[in-house]
Amino acid sequence: MGRTNPTYRDFLRRLEDDWRPFRRGLRRRYQDDFDRLFERARGHADAAGYANGTDPEFAFLLSVLLAQERELRELREEVDGVGHEGLSEDGIGDQSEDGGFTAERSGRD
Repeated sequence: MGRTNPTYRDFLRRLEDDWRPFRRGLRRRYQDDFDRLFERARGHADAAGYANGTDPEFAFLLSVLLAQERELRELREEVDGVGHEGLSEDGIGDQSEDGGFTAERSGRD
């Protein structure tokens, strides 16, 4: 990509423009989520451009997946930092000897 081929950033702009009718068709509450996909892809544009692959759509998907994986890791670290005494690894309370649970899943009433 570059002199003879459009850059990855050019590709992203064109792809976003091509999908604008789809965005308009989304409910308002999902339009920001759609925009965030492209923000995430732009966040990894340097790496995607450096890879100079023949399929920039794959680089777009990989960039979005990488950003989501990073966000999941950060959320897991945040949850681990809060400390959930009495919760097992799956987030469900440990069962006590009488069959009850010692703690309930965070956020459930």
